Amino acid sequence: MTQHPLTQELIQLDRTHVWHPFTQEATAPPPIPIVSARGAWLYGADGRRYLDLISSWWVSVHGHGHPVIANAIARQAHELEQVIFAGFTHEPAVRLAQRLSHQLPAGLSRVFFSDNGSTSVEVALKIAIQYHRNQGGERHRIAILDGGYHGDTMGAMAVGRSSGFFNTFTDYLFQVDTLPFPATWDGDDSVEEKEKAALAALDRHLEAHGSELAAIILEPLVQGASGMRMCRPVFLQALAHRIRQTGGLIIFDEVMTGFGRTGTLFACEKAGVTPDIICLSKGLTGGFMPMAVTVCRQELHAAFLGDTFDRALAHGHSFTANPLGCAAALASLDLFDTGEPLNQCATLEALHRERLQELSTHPRVAKPRVTGVIAALNMVIPGHSGYTAAIGQSLKPFFLTRGLLIRPLGEVIYLLPPYCLTREELNIAWDAIADALNTVV
Repeated sequence: MTQHPLTQELIQLDRTHVWHPFTQEATAPPPIPIVSARGAWLYGADGRRYLDLISSWWVSVHGHGHPVIANAIARQAHELEQVIFAGFTHEPAVRLAQRLSHQLPAGLSRVFFSDNGSTSVEVALKIAIQYHRNQGGERHRIAILDGGYHGDTMGAMAVGRSSGFFNTFTDYLFQVDTLPFPATWDGDDSVEEKEKAALAALDRHLEAHGSELAAIILEPLVQGASGMRMCRPVFLQALAHRIRQTGGLIIFDEVMTGFGRTGTLFACEKAGVTPDIICLSKGLTGGFMPMAVTVCRQELHAAFLGDTFDRALAHGHSFTANPLGCAAALASLDLFDTGEPLNQCATLEALHRERLQELSTHPRVAKPRVTGVIAALNMVIPGHSGYTAAIGQSLKPFFLTRGLLIRPLGEVIYLLPPYCLTREELNIAWDAIADALNTVV
């Protein structure tokens, strides 16, 4: 293989100056320099290529370097690259807001732009709390589902505290009410019992505190970072009905599940629940640009209108509604409008189910599960559980040596590929997973 002449220099400079996310840099191996990407493949400076089975942290929906999106960004860059969004507007932002309003379930029509998934959640929480205050109420409780993860800023950490990622900051996070999440999988005979127990716990909580509940925030259908834990639509429908009876708001964090991941454009469609507020990011721009939106019902926006600034939502970011990101998002939605991405999702989901069925009787496999293009299983290895499980760290290099970018979440192996992936490429990944189950201790 031909190695890029700057490879070692880049690695050394990286080691000297860069701080990587979710990495213990004292023990982590040197990072792999990537020089280009096309479709589902990443190309390294050392001449190797890697099949991206996690969409580069769940952002690349159509694949890397898609020319439709790349060209849209280039055209926009020659016209308007950035402008303050307080007191100004521009066509890409207006068109994107209109487009999202038309493609989201009816009623979600007011779009607030921000920078990433965490900030979209922060905006949603602030809207929910201030909405009630502007209405003359003082609802101060926020409810979450056990295991939920919503980002790494302070408010997002507070509502993701049960995920286990933020124990260092527990004393700095505002209090939330944690409710059960009835995680399920293929062949789960106890799912109805778990849902019944979870709803009974919700009923008890609402009976005691329903009048104080500002909102509940949750990841619909799939909890991502806590191990691709899945629930059924019927549970979310029952939960939403109960929350609405109290006057509380429903916030769906679709940062990961949005834009086709669950088989429909938005998970709320498959769940059969329209939230009051929805958070979108990651796949919003096709994975090209950092951008997020928080979209709410018109009635919520109306509560912020008045003659004084104290009723307004005092929130914003330097790159709010960045024109380049808006252009990328519009181009990505154009691709979805062809119907091909969701058709490909269905093809990948069918293959996931086929290959998981083959592995379901393996002694090291537990809780096989699929929702859309997201497939996951738990490895059964005594003493290995949780995000920091050693088996997860062992599997990363195992897959990399086979040219596959797969990042297990502890003992959970999952696939979340871009939609351009072929059946042949996906079978390569499943073959490697089968090998891992048989060879990695």
